[in-house]
Amino acid sequence: MSIRTKGIIFDMDNTLLQSKIDFSAMKQDIFTLLVENKVLPSSFPVQDHTPSSMLEHAKQFGLTDALYQTSMDIAAKHEEVGMAGAGLEPGVKELLQSIKQEYTLVVLTNNSYPAALKALEYTDIVSYFDFIIAREQMTSLKPSPSGFHFVMNEFQEIKMGEWITIGDSWIDGKAANAAGIPFISYRTSLEEMENKGVKAVARVEHISGILSIIR
Repeated sequence: MSIRTKGIIFDMDNTLLQSKIDFSAMKQDIFTLLVENKVLPSSFPVQDHTPSSMLEHAKQFGLTDALYQTSMDIAAKHEEVGMAGAGLEPGVKELLQSIKQEYTLVVLTNNSYPAALKALEYTDIVSYFDFIIAREQMTSLKPSPSGFHFVMNEFQEIKMGEWITIGDSWIDGKAANAAGIPFISYRTSLEEMENKGVKAVARVEHISGILSIIR
């Protein structure tokens, strides 16, 4: 398949970078905080959620700004440890070098902006991107489409149908679907995405696989 594309939005962790963030530990620490503060019950199906989707649920049950910020502080500590010494996914730099002049390139991550910038600078790929959107620029984290709406507002010269996005997690796909942007699943099976209610236009095992879709 081929999609007429002018802009590409990349997830960061485990799509561009080989993240070592322990998301399970992060989720458990945030869950413990929310249970202790009686925002979520101990019976909450935490296994079915990511840290961000759990927090979106918590917003419906009395999550205060202060508790949200404490949750973000917990996440930031895990991100700092997990992004230390991060490497690139195979073929990322070569791909970015080959498409930089043709497309508007954006990073969209639930990580904090300082953590994202540090990791992209460390891996020497920050210069390839026209924009980095982290949680500070979002009204809600992925799976909310907030970050995608921010991108489209920032680059209004690129029409809705001229964006495409790639990510490894169902929250990336869910956010993209809600924003109306075609989603490519990176390494995660289409079946797994479908089980989470995500529609992907394609799946690629290697990051360079997006070339056959966008060109």
